Amino acid sequence: MIPILLVLLLVLILFGAGFAVKLLWWIALAVLVIWLLGFLVRGTAAGGGRSRWYRW
Repeated sequence: MIPILLVLLLVLILFGAGFAVKLLWWIALAVLVIWLLGFLVRGTAAGGGRSRWYRW
């Protein structure tokens, strides 16, 4: 009984980790798209692309 429970626990952990990693990839992709859009919009709208829209 203990080995079956350990295998089920391992499956749940791996499933949760896989879901979290996939979710993080989607979040990273959304942030990248937002950053690129902000970069392009700010670059074309103000100063002919010479101004920065971020503070670092």
